[in-house]
Amino acid sequence: MKISFINPGPSEAWTHVVTAPASWPPLGILYISTVLKQNNFDVSILDVTNQTSLQGILKWVEKEGPDFLGFSTLSSSGRSAAIIAERVKERNPNIKIAFGNYHATFNAKRILEKYPFVDLIVRNEAEFTCLDLSKCLEEGKELKDVRGITFREGDKIVFTPDRSPLKDLDKLPFPDRKLLKNDYRSTLAGLTLATGRFTTVVSSRGCPYNCRYCACSLFARRTWRPRSPENIIDELELLYSEGFRQIVFVDDNFALNQKRVIKICQLMKKNKIEMDWVCDARVDCISREALEAMAKTGCRVILYGMESANQRILDFYDKGITPSQSRAAAKATRKAGIDIIVGSFIIGAPDETCEEIRNTFAFAQQIDIDIPLFHPLEIQPGTPLWMELSSQGLLNEDEHWEKGVYASDICPQAVPLEELYPMMTQAVKKFLIRPKYIILNLLRLLKSHYKREIVSNNLNNFLNRGFNLSEAIQVPERYRKKPNY
Repeated sequence: MKISFINPGPSEAWTHVVTAPASWPPLGILYISTVLKQNNFDVSILDVTNQTSLQGILKWVEKEGPDFLGFSTLSSSGRSAAIIAERVKERNPNIKIAFGNYHATFNAKRILEKYPFVDLIVRNEAEFTCLDLSKCLEEGKELKDVRGITFREGDKIVFTPDRSPLKDLDKLPFPDRKLLKNDYRSTLAGLTLATGRFTTVVSSRGCPYNCRYCACSLFARRTWRPRSPENIIDELELLYSEGFRQIVFVDDNFALNQKRVIKICQLMKKNKIEMDWVCDARVDCISREALEAMAKTGCRVILYGMESANQRILDFYDKGITPSQSRAAAKATRKAGIDIIVGSFIIGAPDETCEEIRNTFAFAQQIDIDIPLFHPLEIQPGTPLWMELSSQGLLNEDEHWEKGVYASDICPQAVPLEELYPMMTQAVKKFLIRPKYIILNLLRLLKSHYKREIVSNNLNNFLNRGFNLSEAIQVPERYRKKPNY
């Protein structure tokens, strides 16, 4: 039985040929494919986010000739997956098509009702669900015996019982990255951060917190499951032997357990794994001891979800942090010697005022970070806010389930998007042109070999096309101004 997977990406990534390399490899379908491959299934992957047109995708599917075709879907890619799937089904009515990942998990019934060419939904984490499903299809057994899927049975839509999250992640094989033919780069805010061959690693899954804007808590059932430090080091040694020199830990909550982080760093040093690496962390779950260990073993970039300068907004998000903790985390990280500190902020909460938004912009300038990321609040299926705003009658699920919606588009008290985006663009511009910021970064550039490499790697891009702040803060096309800033 031949099984293929497609990472579709946003539709604009394949309606025209894209020549730039994709940012991150699709780790989820890599794990699934590796499990299937180890169980003697013939598997192939197409990552659409960087390379081809719709016709190219269809030709690839025809060439591979799979019996079963799976799509990894998010809100940003669910619609493009549907367009591809429909065309594939037109050419081959006998192929079985499944959608998985966040978008499919939280919209299973709606997808099957709207798209008759989608046969199955694979919910939540999918390695062993896909393995059981593949065996079931190959052997002609009943789908109802496979846990964690949704499918049609006549006029009914059937949900089989959920599959429990895998507790021991060390039992998973390392992703076979040779299944991907693409080159990847690590990008952030329009900058390429990779200084060598790059890939991603997941060292844990899930998160015990319940932030109201995040679907992770429902998807992973508020469980945090770490891999052992020894298991992680085994994978890093393999990657190092294959020529990888930079990794990004893509955990939902990498630094939750400080002792584990320190142990990973100790083993990296002991095994002489010299790689640049990137991670994120909560500002209330990081210690000076851990930061110093991270800096000594190659952690070059750390991203903090600071979200807001206003305690009222942080409490509304159920974030469980304070602005003073964000300030302290940035200070400790700078003192530890990590090269680049990124602060991520969410603006545009349902009743957040312009004054509160400006407080956040000012706060980003006051704390010692290198890059601020400002995001308008998005409401997505599977998040507590989605359910709350729907129950309040502010959110029409039938209208927005496929792509999600900005709070500013549906909440009458929210600052409108057409006001938010110019504010964001101006805030980033003011952040970057501050004399103190420029002088400090020039001095730090002299001390940081990594920062000098980043500047060198991105210089040609800036000279060729300028630096567009709208791209850096991911402004949708309808809100972009044409001139570069």
